[in-house]
Amino acid sequence: MTKILYASASPYSAKVLMAAYYAGIPVEAVAVNTNEEPEILISANPLGKIPTLITDDGKTVFDSRVITQYLNRISGNKLFPRNAEKRLDAERLESLADGLCDALLAHVYERRFHPPEKIHQPWLDLQWRKTVRALDLLNEAPPRVSAKLNAGHIALAAALGYLSLRFEGQWEKGRPKLKRWLKRFGELHPELAAMLPK
Repeated sequence: MTKILYASASPYSAKVLMAAYYAGIPVEAVAVNTNEEPEILISANPLGKIPTLITDDGKTVFDSRVITQYLNRISGNKLFPRNAEKRLDAERLESLADGLCDALLAHVYERRFHPPEKIHQPWLDLQWRKTVRALDLLNEAPPRVSAKLNAGHIALAAALGYLSLRFEGQWEKGRPKLKRWLKRFGELHPELAAMLPK
């Protein structure tokens, strides 16, 4: 069975696990600790990053956006619309959600891996400004969420789930549409919401 190496708190991992489930592709989720550089991860991905997908025949696919494209192809386009304009919208949403996660993780890692006296506040401020701009843009006109999803919706849910995990109480004020969006996502897709970062 196809394996996905993941960590439960990772928004990128949550995204690809949700995408695989939504696309109807059975996978075995294998939890790894990237800090320990386990052999199963390093031999599959020299960068030691998650998520990493390993196919039945041992081929590896890494970077979450490459994985969603791969899952889309093998599922017969269940993750991206066939219409070129709608597909671009889904890809742009996925990219924005992933970029939001990049800024959030840079913020978390700065605090996690540096002693207090070495934390660079201007760097944290820069990452938070990126976060605020992305969230404000998304809150202006959140994508419609329904029974039918695409990879962009899934990526956004993963990003908001990560925000709720690591920045609860710091992002919600003034963004009622995004709060409602995440709640609605969970109501319509409880099986996917169960895979959000934790």
